[in-house]
Amino acid sequence: MSRILDFIPYARFLGVTVDRSSGALECVLPFREAIVGNTVLPAVHGGVIGAFLELTAILRMVDESGTDRVPKPINFTIDYLRSAGPATTRARADIFKLGRRVAVVHVVAWQDDPARPVAAGNGKFLV
Repeated sequence: MSRILDFIPYARFLGVTVDRSSGALECVLPFREAIVGNTVLPAVHGGVIGAFLELTAILRMVDESGTDRVPKPINFTIDYLRSAGPATTRARADIFKLGRRVAVVHVVAWQDDPARPVAAGNGKFLV
């Protein structure tokens, strides 16, 4: 996975890593000042959260398929559920359908408690 992350410029910029300590693939977005969108709160920029969700979905599909071929997004929608504060954000993706040409994926991101997500995403990808 780290080899794939090295080829994705925004993954390198965000500093995203992959963790499998819980048994499932989880992506980790470390907090730093460069990703703050609202300095008053402070809160992680919504675009960073969206990119992180999409990246998590892509990495999950690559992991499931066992190939290095990167899926192409067809569409991706994001539900922002609460502000992502100055803390590490984690995300996990579930594949609902992995067909020959199209995959449907749901992603959830949280900070301290997986039961209190900060954002969720749904996407369709060309595989």
